[in-house]
Amino acid sequence: MVIASLTIGAIVGVVLSGAFLYFEVGRFAEPQVPVTRFDERKVLFAYTAGLFVGIPLAIAFVLFELSMANGALLSALLFLALLVGGDEAAQWALLRTKYWGSEPARPFYVTGYRAAIGGIISLALVSQYLSNPTITIDGTALVLLESMAVVALQVAGSFLSLPPSASSGRTGGGVLAGALFGSIGFFLLGVGYIGGEATGYVGALVALFGALLVYRRLRPILENVPAPSAGPKPPTPEEPLAFGRTRSSEALPDAKPPRGGE
Repeated sequence: MVIASLTIGAIVGVVLSGAFLYFEVGRFAEPQVPVTRFDERKVLFAYTAGLFVGIPLAIAFVLFELSMANGALLSALLFLALLVGGDEAAQWALLRTKYWGSEPARPFYVTGYRAAIGGIISLALVSQYLSNPTITIDGTALVLLESMAVVALQVAGSFLSLPPSASSGRTGGGVLAGALFGSIGFFLLGVGYIGGEATGYVGALVALFGALLVYRRLRPILENVPAPSAGPKPPTPEEPLAFGRTRSSEALPDAKPPRGGE
């Protein structure tokens, strides 16, 4: 039963996070655009790294939910702080690396990174529910809704946590804004343990639509990423020569004197 629940949870997490990368990040890859806006290998490596980083964050999320279910509000707030703080620390560390953080395409890498983290948290969410002895249609639908909200919160939070820059056209945002957004969103996902299943639906819907609105507002960040440069243009020849050849802009060496005094 444990293996089956983990397998189903993994499928849900990978499908949700992978679908986002395929449809949203894929919009900026060839042939949808003339030139791919990012390094595809770096996106793949960032996604893979997010799968590993998401494991301790998923544990913090599960402990947050268990604390909410037991009415231990102080413990829930502690684990929520660990979850949100871990999210922001992970993104900060990624942006400080030379491999991912040294080029304009870093929003793509951060998005893939956080989407993978959301996928792992969704895995924990689904597998935890499927391990219960009683599984209902309403409960399953609620878990799937919460899983979508988790991935949406991670992706929207990755944009909101990016520092403002002139190229992105943003004047606000940053680590504090991203942490506040994540704290509210994940707390809404836990209110169902206090007020019941109906309250859980309301909290998950508010978290999901709030994340979608933030993502829609910050979506132009990806559109404003410039295409990678092909390098400097070759210098234009000053004047054409016969037979289609061009004269080099560099000075030619002096001709050697003729032999034998010719």
